[in-house]
This record gives sequence, C-alpha cells and structure tokens, in this order.
Amino acid sequence: MVGANWPGVDPDWSRTVEVRSTSAVDAPGTNRHWHLLDNGAQLARRGLVPAGTLLCVHGNPTWSYLWRTLLAAGSDATHPWRAIAVDQLDMGYSERTDTFRRLADRINDLGDLTDELGLAGPVVTVGHDWGGVISLGWALAHQDQLAGVVLTNTAVHQPSDAQIPSALRLALHPAVHGWGTTTSDAFLRVTHSLAKPALSLDVRKAYMAPYRGVRRRAGVGNFVADIPVDASHPSYAALSGVAEGLRGLKVPALMLWGPRDPIFSDRYLKDLIGRLPHAKVHRFEGAGHLVAEDRDIATPVFQWLAARGNASDGDSPTTETTINDDGRPRDASGLAGFRPLWHLLAEQASGPTGEDTAVAEMAPDGTVSRSLSWQQLDRNVLDLAAGLQETGVESGSRVSLMVPPGVDLAVALYACLRLGAVVVVADAGLGTEGLSRAVKGATPDFIIGIDKALAAASVLGWPGRRISVRDLPATRRRALRVETSLAALARQGSGRGSGMPTHVSDPALPAAVLFTSGSTGPAKGVLYTHKQLSAMRDTVAETFGIRPGARLVAGFAPFALLGPALGAVSVTPAMDVTAPRTLTARALADAAAAIDATVVFASPAALRNVLATRDGLNGAGQKALDGVELLLSAGAPVPEPLLAEVQRLLPRASLHTPYGMTEALPVTDISLEQIQAADADRTAGTVRGAGNGVCVGISVHGARIAVVPLKPDGTAPGSRLVTEAGVTGEIAVSAAHVKEAYDRLWLTQEESADVPGWHRTGDVGHFDAAGRLWVEGRLAHVVTAPGGVVTPVGAEQAIERLDGVRMAAVAGVGPAGTQAVVAVVETVPPARNAGPAAPELAGRVRDAARKAGVEVSAILVVPAQPTDIRHNAKIDRTRLSRWATRVLAGGRPGKP
Repeated sequence: MVGANWPGVDPDWSRTVEVRSTSAVDAPGTNRHWHLLDNGAQLARRGLVPAGTLLCVHGNPTWSYLWRTLLAAGSDATHPWRAIAVDQLDMGYSERTDTFRRLADRINDLGDLTDELGLAGPVVTVGHDWGGVISLGWALAHQDQLAGVVLTNTAVHQPSDAQIPSALRLALHPAVHGWGTTTSDAFLRVTHSLAKPALSLDVRKAYMAPYRGVRRRAGVGNFVADIPVDASHPSYAALSGVAEGLRGLKVPALMLWGPRDPIFSDRYLKDLIGRLPHAKVHRFEGAGHLVAEDRDIATPVFQWLAARGNASDGDSPTTETTINDDGRPRDASGLAGFRPLWHLLAEQASGPTGEDTAVAEMAPDGTVSRSLSWQQLDRNVLDLAAGLQETGVESGSRVSLMVPPGVDLAVALYACLRLGAVVVVADAGLGTEGLSRAVKGATPDFIIGIDKALAAASVLGWPGRRISVRDLPATRRRALRVETSLAALARQGSGRGSGMPTHVSDPALPAAVLFTSGSTGPAKGVLYTHKQLSAMRDTVAETFGIRPGARLVAGFAPFALLGPALGAVSVTPAMDVTAPRTLTARALADAAAAIDATVVFASPAALRNVLATRDGLNGAGQKALDGVELLLSAGAPVPEPLLAEVQRLLPRASLHTPYGMTEALPVTDISLEQIQAADADRTAGTVRGAGNGVCVGISVHGARIAVVPLKPDGTAPGSRLVTEAGVTGEIAVSAAHVKEAYDRLWLTQEESADVPGWHRTGDVGHFDAAGRLWVEGRLAHVVTAPGGVVTPVGAEQAIERLDGVRMAAVAGVGPAGTQAVVAVVETVPPARNAGPAAPELAGRVRDAARKAGVEVSAILVVPAQPTDIRHNAKIDRTRLSRWATRVLAGGRPGKP
C-alpha cells in the first residue's frame, strides 16, 4: 500500500520496514514487516533539520492515519519535526502475524522497530487509546532518548472497585466478542461513529480500508481481548508496571482530552494527572474519543513542543522548579505578610464581637431561619474540618460544594480551605447540562450537597464520594450512595479541630475552582490559589472600604462566601441565588432589617425585580433600606436610569457597579455620580474617547488595566499593551487577585496569558482622555462589517434608551468582513411572536443606532432575550446571530 492516496496523507510518507523481532511470541530470527507514515526522508530532501522525532502510536481499531495532521505540521519549514506514525503489527497495513500479541509484546515490538530505525533522541511519544499505554511503555524503557510524552484519550490503570466501561464489557462478552470485533466490522463502525462532528465519507473509508476481510481484523479482536479487566489477566502486570513507572517520569507531558468519550472518561484523565502532576492538560469540550479527528490537536502539540524547554504545569500554580519529587509543590513563596482567607473568622471569634451574629439566612416569612455567632462559626468550621479530615479529605482533595449560600455553605467552605482541600464551586445557574459538564470535568473526590444535588449526582453519574448536608434516613442514604453527613462529621470532629494549623503550608497551593457563567460558551473552571483568594478579599476591602463590623446582604453567591472573610456580618435573603430575578423588595428589606445592613450586593436582574416589587414594602422595610450605605451591583452592565431608580429606593447609599469576571473580581469600579459625569462627557463631547460603550471607571486597588489594539478583522493579536485614549482593543488586567489558570484548559490559559503577567479578558473596550475604561462588548461578538469593526454595546445602549425597549442586542450576520449588522430587540410589553420589527419601531431603532455610529441592516423582535441563567442579564449574542441568520434567510423564527 506504499503511496496509497489517502485523504490528508502525502504519499511520500508511506513506507514499509522489515524488522527483526525479539518478541517471545515469535520464533528466533523472525522478521516482521511494519507500515509507517514517516516524513523524515521528505524533510531531508528539503534540507530541513528536525528538532526531534514524534513517535506516534495509534490504538484500536485505528491506524497511523490518525496522526496525519501531526505529520503535516511537522513537515512545515517553520517548525520541522520528524513524525513517525506506526501501524502496529496485525493492525493498519502492517503484517498480519497470526499470533496473539499482548501488551508486553507490543511494547517490545515498538522497541524492535525503533532499534531498526536507529531512532535517537530527542523523542516525544504520542499515544491514543491502547496506543497510549504502549507509547508510555516504550517511553519508560527509553528514557535516555525521551524528551516528552503526549497523550490523548487513554488509560493506564483500572480501579479495582470499578468496572471497565460498558462499551468494552459488551465487546468482551463471549456472545459478542468474535462477531463484533472480527467476523464483522461492527467494532470499527461504532468507533468511527464516536467522532463529533461525524467523519466525512472519504475519511471513514480511509479508516476502514486496512480492515476489509475477517483475517485483517484479527488484531482488532485480539486487542480487545488483551484489555486487563482485573489482576488475573495476563497483561495486568505489564499495565501496572507502566502505571507505576509514570510516577517517576519527569519529562514534560501534554494531555489533550475529549470529555465525551464513553470509554476513556474523565476518571482516567484524573488518574493520569495524579501520576503526572506536572502535565499540561487541555479538555476540548464537546470532543470525544477520536479527539484527533474532533479537534485540531496539531496546533497545541506544536505550541507545546516550542515551549517544552520551559514546561510547567498549566493547571498548577507552581513551576517545575517548585515541584518536589513526589509531585507536590514546595513552599517557594513564604508566609510573610500572608493572611489566609479565614484569618478574620478567628479574630472576630476571639474579640469583643465573638457572640455577635456572623452569618444568617432568611426564611420566606421575613424572619431569620438560622444564624451563627462568630464563635459558633469558628468552632463549627474547626469541628467540621476535623471530621472531614478523618473521612479522608486532605490537602489537594477536590470537594464540590453543592449547597445554597447560607450557614451550611459558609461552614463547609471554610472547613475545606482550612484543610487545604480545593473547593469546586459550580452553581445550579449553569443549568443541568452545564452543571453536569462542569462537575465531571473537575472530577471532585467528594461531593457535599443537598438532597437535590445528590440525586442529580446519582442520575447523571457525577464522580466523588458523597456527603449530605443533613442526616438522612438509611433508605435515602443508600439510594443516593451517601457515606455520611456534615452534621455527623461535625459531631465526629467536635472539639478536635483546635489544633489545626492557622495557615496553609504554601499560599501558592490551589484553593478553589470557580466556574464562569457559561454565557459565552461552556463554563470554564478557574483555578485560584490561597494567595489569590486572599488578595481578592483585600482588594474588595480596600476598594469599597468594607471593614470588620460591616453588615452585608449578599444577594449574589460569591459575596455570600466572601462576607466572613471580610469580617462582615452576612445574611442571605429569601431568594434563589441561582436565579437573581427572584429577589423581591420585601425580601431585601427583611434581610437588611435583620442585621441593620450597611452593604448590599445584588445583580442588575435582581435590582430590576426589587424595583418592580417595591410596592410590597412597608414602612419598616423602607426604614431598613434607608440604613444601607453602599450598594454593589455587577455581573452585567447596569444602565444609569436603573441606578437612578435604585438611588430613590436606597437614598443614603453610595451606588457602585464594579466591573469584573470570574477570572478577576473586581477589575474596575465606578459610582452612580461618576457614571452620570461620564454620560455628560459623552453627550458634550468634551472628553476624547468618552462614549461607545459602558463606562466602568478606573482600576480597583492593586490592579492595572490596558488594551491590546483590535485589527480590522476583529482580532487582537500581539502583545502591545496601550492605555492611550480612543484605542479600542481587548482589555487586559494585571493584579494579585487575577486567577492562576483555567482548570484543565491549558490552551485557553495560554491564549489568555500570552502577555506575561496579564490576563486577556475577552472583553473589548477603550480608555477615554480622563483614564476611564469603556467596555464595548465581547471580542467574540465584534461584528466585521464592510465599513469596519463594529462593537455592540454602544449601539445597544442607544437602542435601550428608547421607550418600549427593555433589552437590545447587536449581532453580525454573514461572512466575516462583510457582515450585516442586525439589532434584536425585546420590547415592553413583550412581543407575542419573534420576527421582523414593526416599521415604526424599526425606524426608531435604526435612528438610535445611527446616532451611536452604527448602521443597522435589519431589526428583529423577540419575546425575551436569550440570557445566561446565572445573571439573567448577559445576552447570548452568538446564539442570536445564528437565529437571525435563519430568520433573514426565510426560515421560521421560532425561539432564539
């Protein structure tokens, strides 16, 4: 088959090699014929000296064709690498040996081949499926040549307490195995069907080509039969040897993973990370088993190869110079001046306020349903920490907290942090699918949750040992597979937590994985260290003057958790914090009255509903709100008219709308008076750069901000940071409280931090001549119209000032560079049906957008904008763009 015309393969790469076998299953002196895809000779003819060799090993039932994109990328003169993609014996176009070759034989076979090729270092192995194990076996045996390892969906260890994946159990069943893997081509077709999106017909044909005929599929069946299902299997010892050998492997490692894999799920990725803790990891959401087909893996592989000399863990807060031999970080940062997040809990508990309320939660009838004093909070945290420790939670354990904000969540959060556990926070506002994706991706060791969350864990197969909040009846506990409860653990640890360390051993250790809202794609896990969480606390305290003794109504989950760290009395109002618009004026007033609140934090959607329900306030409720001195509202832009109405409801409060994101909270701050001043400057045109967007003020305490200028194609390439007025670009921030990394999203992290020390936010904006930042939208939502780049927020704001308009969104339709600008409007009262706007409204919208400098080609109306669940305010412009494209092409409007 040398020179065969397979799509995506240069015929020059195809070659066969005769190799002397040293395998125990072959007679002495036996030669075997291997087929390879190898770009080495091609590079030599072109006079290109490769930086090293990629040794690529396929799994079952693929062949060397799987790695064609790596061969193509390695043939590029800008980064030449020799790529050798082997067809394992009995697979692809290599020889059919008529022998059963087990794992140890295949590792030996690969060594025979590389000896014949005279392969020398540096070599980077690349493996997939069972080819991953074989490539690692070769790597461990050839460490003198080894420069790194790349793994895609594979596994090296099968937990003794868990069954192998159901798809493999079926393939191994005696009634299915022979027919499914060898007699028919069913196993191949099922594997190919796992590709997302589906493989094209010519690619499917290429994958099937070497396996036409029963005899040519014998290796497929043997590969399946060689899966070590338990310790009695003949290949179990070889697999265990590879698995344990990895713990001592110190070369750079890269793992590229497809989470939608019914075979090698995230539990196997978690195991690999535990064995190679320094590895860079990227999970491609939506990709599956054939990740090399589902996504471009060549770009990240060669990006990693270029930087492997500086290799460090993209998911770890430390570099290789601070990793001990056991894979755990050394204390490189010291403790001088560091105050952990829980510092003020103990201080408040031991001071004169020790018996005062620290945390409380409200009942729907307006009364306090539960509360703890500072002394009780501190004691409960220590008791629970001791109980959790005894049940197996330790430093580095991941603990998913699925508990509504309030007393239980505060105690659980700070208990986990005291232990050095990594808390995973993904709220129900992500929706069932988004939440499930987040939890599975984070692979927690423990889940602490209310009944509803634990029921979802059972139904959706979330990983982690399960702990309920309350004691459960035995039948319910068994049904949910709950081991114990917070209440039981607190009893178990009662009085034994006082000896716990007052500091973490290293402030640079991971402390939390917080998930983004998912409003611009799948929610991303954001990794914070203890030092960064503490810096967030200090930034909030210094920027807004929140000191111990402040009294906070937390209508937004992050501030419900941060309140005790600030030394502030915190109360959670009677609302569903995962749905901000459920906060009513009465509930806000009741919570404020319960603690004589001085500070309120509520999202824009919550404030809208508070204003809509203010007629339900009585005199006592209004009096409680009159005592509020500071209001913070974030999560989405807050229009000045909305704030002006809120000011009348909270007459003594200073109203602030900090701008930030899960990756950096907060970044800038602005007050109502400063917003009004900026609007006046925009109208008068007296300050250069004032206008076109939402003014979010100046940087918060300890933060620096800049922009990376946009190009005409709507991108922000390069690393030139500017602060000059009127230059629109991607906003970047540098601060001590900016996240450490995106969790298991190495490629995303690299893109966001390509300017050392800065986080690229994905938002676009500009500075005015007064140094204020104006946010114009998301980089992904920039419209590239024929007349130039159009950012959406300025025009949206202008449209939203019109009577009868509640929310507006601007989106692009058509090819990049020639996009039409479309305005999608939610009216008051809501339109009954989605579709083109009435002529009168369309004319007003078009005029308003034109005054903001944007020419709108079409105006559509929707009954309700598609917003994110968490904030109820961030409009999904990408979704609207797809919907508008369909409508304008004559399709049925339906629901956007």
